[in-house]
Amino acid sequence: MKSITYRVSENVASFKHLSWGYLGILIFMMGDGIEAGWLSPYLVDRGLSIQESAFLFSVYGITIAISSWFSGVLTETYGAKRTMFAGVILYLFGSFGFVGLGIPNLNYPVMLMTYALRGFGYPLFAYSFLVWITYCTPTEKLGRAVGLFWFVFTGGLNVLGAYYSSWAIIHFGNIGTLWTSLFWSSLGALFALGMTSYKIESKKKSRGNAKELIKGITIMRDEPKVLLGGIVRIINTTAQFAFPVFLPMYMFEHGFNMTEWLRIWGTIFTGNIIANLLFGFIGDRIGWRNTIIWFGGVGCCISTLLLYYAPLFFYGNLVIVMLVGVLWGFLLAGYVPLSALVPSLVTNDKGAAMAVLNLGAGLPVFVGPLIVGISYSFIGSEGVIWMLAGLYLLSAFLTNFITLPDNSKILN
Repeated sequence: MKSITYRVSENVASFKHLSWGYLGILIFMMGDGIEAGWLSPYLVDRGLSIQESAFLFSVYGITIAISSWFSGVLTETYGAKRTMFAGVILYLFGSFGFVGLGIPNLNYPVMLMTYALRGFGYPLFAYSFLVWITYCTPTEKLGRAVGLFWFVFTGGLNVLGAYYSSWAIIHFGNIGTLWTSLFWSSLGALFALGMTSYKIESKKKSRGNAKELIKGITIMRDEPKVLLGGIVRIINTTAQFAFPVFLPMYMFEHGFNMTEWLRIWGTIFTGNIIANLLFGFIGDRIGWRNTIIWFGGVGCCISTLLLYYAPLFFYGNLVIVMLVGVLWGFLLAGYVPLSALVPSLVTNDKGAAMAVLNLGAGLPVFVGPLIVGISYSFIGSEGVIWMLAGLYLLSAFLTNFITLPDNSKILN
């Protein structure tokens, strides 16, 4: 099997030729994110404990992490289109089992197995497209290109998914809403795979599939800065996947209902997707590292604490809590330039570097709920919040050491 390398050309390296792919990611991730803001409290209300719910999401996160890592090396080996199609198939099979067999009777073992299978789906679909973007976009436009990717990714997963589900639950019920996710994800896959042209040219000799996969591990040894980038990427969205496990219940205790919470969650990421585009430009202008450190790490540390204490001091005040949430979501986008910085650390094997970054993007789905599951009983919601805020400060410290080989002022 030949290892596939992408060559930038005027025909490929433009947003126009990627537009159907971006739209497909937006719609697919909307289908995938339908349950993100309400599934945990729904399951807890039906009889699961917070720890059991956290474990379910942790198992889901493990398969997402594995799939995220494979997405980079599989894309380099088999190409984006084949890898994305495999992700769609796994997602659909897992969703059928989870919604049809696990959820109705709350069959926990079946839920664990099928939700885990579902977790293999979206990373292969979405992150493979991100790898293709990094190969086919000139360096001077890469920050904007990845910013647009995270705009549609997050816009589907956390904005359209949340707003749609707040409407659909009322009209279709919880299980019915989950069934509709298959339609939206299939539609997104149709746009991305059926209407986007993937022009791929091989220009290096085959190293073999096994070597390509191993390279996704050994690059962390050979390029320590890539490893640091992966760690920072994990911290980036750990809170995003920890919050839905416990924060809705905290909000319910402080004057909010489920519909209000879903609107808060959706509005948070409305600000985030706008900021994803903005920070793509900011990173290209003031430096990728500076953007990550100050807007991402330091900014998210402060806004995470504000998001927790706002409901405590302003009980039931939807406007204030929503504004604080939007601030957190806005600053969360400060990590966007990481998707440009990490692949730029290496000349060759960008697929392997992106595999590490994609692994970092997938692990929070496991790490976030795991932190809640392990620590919630001992330190409560307040302790979990301070732990997440501390991780953001750690990411700012680590980013300081991720410098490009040429020490470029503009990009560093």
